[in-house]
Amino acid sequence: MDYSEDHIALAAEYALGTLDADERTQVETMMAVDKEFAGIVQAWEFRLGVLNQMVGSVEPRPLVWDNIRRAIGHETQQAPLLLPEAPPPPIAFAEPLLPPVHDTSNVIQLSSQARRWRNLASAMTALAAALVAMIGVQLFLPDLLPDAMRPKGPTRVVEVKAPPAPTPQPSAQYVALLQGQAGGPAFILTVDGATKNFTVRKVGAPPIEVGKSYELWLISDKLGGRPRSLGVIGANDFTARPVLASYDTDVVTGGTYAVTVEQAGGSPDGAPHSTPVFAGKLIETVPPPR
Repeated sequence: MDYSEDHIALAAEYALGTLDADERTQVETMMAVDKEFAGIVQAWEFRLGVLNQMVGSVEPRPLVWDNIRRAIGHETQQAPLLLPEAPPPPIAFAEPLLPPVHDTSNVIQLSSQARRWRNLASAMTALAAALVAMIGVQLFLPDLLPDAMRPKGPTRVVEVKAPPAPTPQPSAQYVALLQGQAGGPAFILTVDGATKNFTVRKVGAPPIEVGKSYELWLISDKLGGRPRSLGVIGANDFTARPVLASYDTDVVTGGTYAVTVEQAGGSPDGAPHSTPVFAGKLIETVPPPR
């Protein structure tokens, strides 16, 4: 809805508190039935509310109240007001000639508009002065303002470049062909040089008889010559184990790997109970990074 200048000035004066009782009642009635007009009043209250923050409250002196009471005639007890009796109406013999009555409604309306716009102009001037003063305080004396009104410091944008991710280097790889006296590989053993995890792949080993298991062993002079069990080789084509991580690299890469036939589930005491049927040593297939 489009509002006239009178409506906008009326809303501003309501926010300032300069309207009389009838005009305030008119504005409050319009606000109750017109939400858009109520929004205009609230916008003026928000704009002019800065004046209340810049000026503190002042308690008037007792002399001011005495002067007000004296001006309105409440200084002493007033006598009851008696209205005179109305005289009897005169006997009308003929219609009297009355002087012409001039319509002054336009004059009153223009006077009210002029007064309203003068009040609005004064309020806007005060608001502009308050804003200029507040800006000056923010620039030169920001410590005098409350925290919420202090200017914020300049925002700096800092670009942090993350270092490039290192290119993964391939680790050394080792492989051993575990074969018997008849020739031909029975198992292929591969070892990762970085993690020392190994994988055993069955390629030509005959099926193990029932109640028996193939078990893998590591034999090295640095281990005192006693074979160390690396676990039972499973019935599947691939068996993976991480158990070499506890051994030195020289032991892992320089030792001999052998397979024996043990009872089902492997040796019960950690020592081989038969001679190796397949054996081999690791060779390097992928060199370590330089």
